[in-house]
Amino acid sequence: MALMTEKLRAIMALDPDRTEIDFEGHDYSWRQIAETVRAIENALEAMGLPADARVGVMLRNRPGQVAAIVAVLSTDRCLVTLNPILPDAKLFDDIEGLGLPVVIADATDLARPGVTEALERAGSAVVEIGARLEGARVVPSGRRAAVQTSPGVAIEMLTSGTTGTPKRVPLSRDSFDASFRGFTKYERGRSFDDPPKLNSGCTMIVNPLTHIGGIYGCIGALAAGRKIALLEKFTVEAWVSAVKRNRPAVAPAVPSAVRMLLDADVDPADLSSLKSLISGTAPLSPDLVDAFLAKYGIPICGNYGATEFAGAIAGWTIDDFRRLWTEKRGAVGRVHGDIEARVVDAESGAVLPHGTEGLLELKGRQLDNDMQWLRTTDRAVLDADRFLYIRGRADNAIIRGGFKIHPDDVARAINDHPAVREAAVVGVPDARLGAVPAAAIILKDGAAEPEVEVLKAWLKERLIAYQVPVHIRYVPDFPRTPSMKPSAPGLQSLFEGAS
Repeated sequence: MALMTEKLRAIMALDPDRTEIDFEGHDYSWRQIAETVRAIENALEAMGLPADARVGVMLRNRPGQVAAIVAVLSTDRCLVTLNPILPDAKLFDDIEGLGLPVVIADATDLARPGVTEALERAGSAVVEIGARLEGARVVPSGRRAAVQTSPGVAIEMLTSGTTGTPKRVPLSRDSFDASFRGFTKYERGRSFDDPPKLNSGCTMIVNPLTHIGGIYGCIGALAAGRKIALLEKFTVEAWVSAVKRNRPAVAPAVPSAVRMLLDADVDPADLSSLKSLISGTAPLSPDLVDAFLAKYGIPICGNYGATEFAGAIAGWTIDDFRRLWTEKRGAVGRVHGDIEARVVDAESGAVLPHGTEGLLELKGRQLDNDMQWLRTTDRAVLDADRFLYIRGRADNAIIRGGFKIHPDDVARAINDHPAVREAAVVGVPDARLGAVPAAAIILKDGAAEPEVEVLKAWLKERLIAYQVPVHIRYVPDFPRTPSMKPSAPGLQSLFEGAS
């Protein structure tokens, strides 16, 4: 039995009347969660599903889904994530392709036209849960799908699909245990191997539970016995209200959310409990960190991870930030002590010296890779103090007439314009040059829309000529993945037919 499983079982029994979830201003106790957990467990037992059986859960950031996570993981079954935010065709194909013996979902998603039919075609039984812990019931059906097992796997999770079609990644219980051991270094006086106990404080869960950042934070909070403030989606009003209501010392905010908080001119008094923000999932501009620190006096501790890594493998501690931010400005943080990292030449594979840009390779138990070097697609620099700088992705380069352009480099330049809140850059087909850069731009509230040619002229002073976007569109928001990252396929669709 994995340590994570043991912790979840033990924590549930410590104090049933203790509040565990704040959702939309309402508190839910461990007793309420446990009742739904038991109802789900009983349904799975009645179906004869053994340990390691694969169980689908249609995840939303709601209390009922948190209970479903606990029910599956605390019985050593494998949680297969299903994302209800996907368009109909993709969701139905995913359900049918998996052919799971059972899928857990709330009434909202089961009422969506076509979902029940897709589940029937897949031969999956259905456990309907109440989004607000109203219980669980088996929906009568003739389950036909065979029981499938994934020994040792805690979660089969879809990647965010930033650059293409999402893929499902198996994350083992051993990987999660190793990851949580590495992550607890951010908390003074706490070890993941400590006996189960209830802790003070509150963990805010804003990232979708279908994203590694969301489910990782949720499981970590549950295992630590810490209250969860659960937001179904980010809005400035909901986020600030949750901070004021629960007074956490640390709160998460992806870079786009940080920009929205700054633009909204939130009252510093509303954030008085915060000692820091945590930000991951997307590149974090050091200028954004500096602006938030100057306005609110609150550090933003960035981190770096991926679904395939079962969480973060590098990040800033508050102590590191206070001592070293000026010196290490722009780093995603220090590589965790139990992770080996190196930077190699993309062509030869030769290990490069500290301070040289190349492809990042990693090794560690958390990566579940038989302790072999795992080559990422991230361009990176690693310094002698193990601080990691991510320069962009190597696999989404735009080749314009033989010249290589990295979209992140272009987006950083556009973000420096005083009218721009956020920019995203992709390559789009070009009959003459093969591909050219195209930029979608979100303006700051109240900012005048720069003329496209004027903006291009401004960029020519900061970029090489071939890096300047050929196509520019101003948009109210980007097409995004469920984790709020700009979606490359969605962005490219904005420029279809451009020439």
